[in-house]
Amino acid sequence: MGIGKYIASDTFFVGGYAWAVYFYPDGKSVEDNAAYVSLFIALASEGTDVRALFELTLLDQSGKARHKVHTHFGRTLESGPYALKYRGSMWGYKRFFKRTLLETSDYLKDDCLSIRCCVGVVKSYTEGPKTYTIAVPPCDIGKHFGKLLESGRCTDVNFDVDGEKFSAHKLVLAARSPVFRAQLFGPLKDQNTQCINVEDMEAPVFKALLHLSTGIPTRHEKACGSKSKRASTLMAQHLLAAADRYALERLKLLCEAKLCEDVYIHS
Repeated sequence: MGIGKYIASDTFFVGGYAWAVYFYPDGKSVEDNAAYVSLFIALASEGTDVRALFELTLLDQSGKARHKVHTHFGRTLESGPYALKYRGSMWGYKRFFKRTLLETSDYLKDDCLSIRCCVGVVKSYTEGPKTYTIAVPPCDIGKHFGKLLESGRCTDVNFDVDGEKFSAHKLVLAARSPVFRAQLFGPLKDQNTQCINVEDMEAPVFKALLHLSTGIPTRHEKACGSKSKRASTLMAQHLLAAADRYALERLKLLCEAKLCEDVYIHS
């Protein structure tokens, strides 16, 4: 065929990439003067820095199983993978086998050679059974907001409800309720945040509302399930109205669920 002329295999796919085997009967390099056959595996599809392990085997066709094997497998991943930079990149051997020896060997039968190629694409991560477990606790940001509210530190807004004073944090309230957001930061916000008067609401209900607006279950939420059934139902009714007033959707659902528990059908 001539130096630099090759026979290519059909393409095959491994690891999401196409590959092909190239065999040069008269060698790939002019300097070897056709003394050796050359054998290469090439990346036949688009790719960048594809890391792979290769094995090229010239099969003994006499049945003696004296195959000629060149392999990357069995080496450590740090030194083993070969990086193919782009389509057409090759790995293999310019001097795979001395040509005069090949022509008289058991690898050649009826003017045919059999070559087996194995490719292993190295991914950027390892897959296998997990050998560790780390317990991740649930998010407790609401608990911290609740403690901040109860501590009274850094409060910047006050409410007067039925003669009782409550302090809170504007940003927390605004994040939880669009009504509070408009009242505290909107164009028509209350100018006097030193003391905002809240009408038509009882003090215990507003206190529970403030705590529940932090998003944590507290003793105020448990008030919906207090010992007195009548008291818990009454609290749920008042909280439902308050939650609707301030657009606190989760609290509305909590109250609705509690009230539904106390609905019975009598035949």
